[in-house]
Amino acid sequence: MAYAHPAPQRSSPSAGRRRAMTAAFVMVAWVALLWVLEVIDVASGHALDAYGITPRVPGELWDVVPAAFLHFGFDHVATNSVPLLVLGFLAALSGLRRFGAVVALIVVFSGLGVWFFAPAHSLTAGASGVVFGLFGYLLVRGFVDRRAVDVLIGVLVLAVYGSILWGVLPTAAGVSWQGHLFGLVGGVLAAIVFRRRRPDTPASVPTYTGP
Repeated sequence: MAYAHPAPQRSSPSAGRRRAMTAAFVMVAWVALLWVLEVIDVASGHALDAYGITPRVPGELWDVVPAAFLHFGFDHVATNSVPLLVLGFLAALSGLRRFGAVVALIVVFSGLGVWFFAPAHSLTAGASGVVFGLFGYLLVRGFVDRRAVDVLIGVLVLAVYGSILWGVLPTAAGVSWQGHLFGLVGGVLAAIVFRRRRPDTPASVPTYTGP
């Protein structure tokens, strides 16, 4: 008799299309939410700006999450919308559960970086920390997971959006380089923490022939 392992299952093209459609829907909904929140903020006389992060104020620690969804004007949210849509879509293709965990880590890490290191009495909000985090995540994910297609995606992301790396330097007044820097580090950390687990290679099973 003979024993053999079953062939590994590959995802069907239809499953890939479903993942892409789901990722696109999630990111369009997310970006739409940012615009809706900014409309509400403007209509309320910028009442939502109070949920930005004020550094080293204990009560402001809760604002590290909502601050990532708020902006200071339509120009601000417009600047973040396209890169968030593109990078978020590419990251969400690997699965929404993993994507949600990655974004949560980036939001918290970036927000804490602002809370600890931003100038006193400043107010910080915006999705740019998440943008930098997703950039860092996509940049290293393929190397961590050892997946050639994700390495290629990382190279393309670097080629298209690599210039944003200047944003981690304190060169522009009024720009939270702290949120950018810690978002980037959070994205790299997320790629390591939430790396795809590779199944153990099964031991070879001998094949027997005979009666």
